[in-house]
Amino acid sequence: MNDLRIAIAGVGGRMGKMLVEAVAQREGVVLSGALEHTASPVLGNVVADGVRISADVEEVLNTCDVLIDFTRPDASLPLIARCAEKGVKLVIGTTGYDEAGKAAIAAAAERTAVVFAANYSVGVNLTFHILDTVARVLNEGYDIEIIEAHHRHKIDAPSGTALRMGEVIAHALGRDLRECAVYGREGQTGARAADTIGFATVRGGDIVGDHTALFATEGERVEITHKASSRMTFASGAVRAAAWLASQDKGLFDMQDVLGLRHDTV
Repeated sequence: MNDLRIAIAGVGGRMGKMLVEAVAQREGVVLSGALEHTASPVLGNVVADGVRISADVEEVLNTCDVLIDFTRPDASLPLIARCAEKGVKLVIGTTGYDEAGKAAIAAAAERTAVVFAANYSVGVNLTFHILDTVARVLNEGYDIEIIEAHHRHKIDAPSGTALRMGEVIAHALGRDLRECAVYGREGQTGARAADTIGFATVRGGDIVGDHTALFATEGERVEITHKASSRMTFASGAVRAAAWLASQDKGLFDMQDVLGLRHDTV
């Protein structure tokens, strides 16, 4: 059986470099293409096994079975559309899409197989699974807050992982996150409204990613926390997702599917 051919978009970035290493560490997969934007200073550099970084989308897509994309929404959406046209499978780690972007990803999944996840860490996805159970049990009288911290370079807030935590909790409680989320507080806010889910964001230094879901009531609080100390956990999970896609024809999936954790969550 031939190795699964993986191409990486945004290969010159922090996550792109980790993904190259993660591909090299996993058996049964091979790096076949490396994509960057036309103004990238690393174009032409060799990243692994003679693979040169290219800005030629068609050239890169012609070499691969799966494209892993950790870029930005404006860069990724044209790539997603082209992958759907060519039948190239997708692992999407980019965050910050608006509703139109998410709809475009869903449309692409009607033509090819797509894993789209807010976070590719195995531990984080286990945390999502746990939060569904915790929220169903602590469903009365608990105030819920989600606190996340990332490095100073992160451009979106709250993080996709924090939002996903909120979605999982809201779904378990029969709420709509779009209606119950509170993003930041300032001034004379008054007493905390019941049935809301609050978000707090920290940005600083080189924090890879810390996420805590806090359930607080009179007399006790429960905190579910995940802390990442290396981006390799995300990269390894993304490559694991790419390998899992080899057996899928088309459809929209996330890491709950990849890890076999799927049950009645969002």
